[in-house]
Amino acid sequence: MRILLVDDETELSDPLFRVLTREGYRVDVADNGRLGTELALQNHYDLLILDWMLPQKSGLEICRELRSHSLSTPVLFLTAKDTIDDRVDGLDAGADDYIVKPFELRELLARVRALLRRSANLETENSSNKLKLGDLELDLDNQIAYRQGKAIDLSTKEIELLRYFMERQDRLLTHEEIYNHLWRKNEQPSSNVLAALIRLLRRKIEIEGEERLIHTVYGKGYRFGR
Repeated sequence: MRILLVDDETELSDPLFRVLTREGYRVDVADNGRLGTELALQNHYDLLILDWMLPQKSGLEICRELRSHSLSTPVLFLTAKDTIDDRVDGLDAGADDYIVKPFELRELLARVRALLRRSANLETENSSNKLKLGDLELDLDNQIAYRQGKAIDLSTKEIELLRYFMERQDRLLTHEEIYNHLWRKNEQPSSNVLAALIRLLRRKIEIEGEERLIHTVYGKGYRFGR
């Protein structure tokens, strides 16, 4: 399980990192809201632990932005705010749980386990879900795509790319974001490989005379949608 911890107080984040790592979780740490948002959008995490008050962007702002991108990763807030209004604000922003400082580490770990179990159960329930955009459908269980009901033969990398696009419809995805998702840092190919992969995917999923689905944003990246 992979966790993102966003907290600017090293006296709290350092021991939390050690405890979570000792429990067997892979933990990334960000000390400001801007970096935390970037990491959350670029990588797949099973849980986000966000401090409410952060430099550059608050935990509340991070949560709202992630939910606006349809990311459903569970969010646990760490906060000194404990009024009813604060709790409502956090839940309305899309948080799943919160714990008020100061707290016992064993209570935090119990909440982490509960959120991860809930997330795993939801993934199991939705494991047969299909991603759809108009007459384009991606069957995640069987790793096959359909357009107008006709099966499309896609490679593993094309499936990964199409899923990445379909889960982030209408959002600008930079070249770096796509590279980081498809390839590990030490395995990233030359820049023209991504362009070639995009061309192949376009040929397979786009139909002549129909509106394009993969839109090039020159100098920046790509946007997927109608």
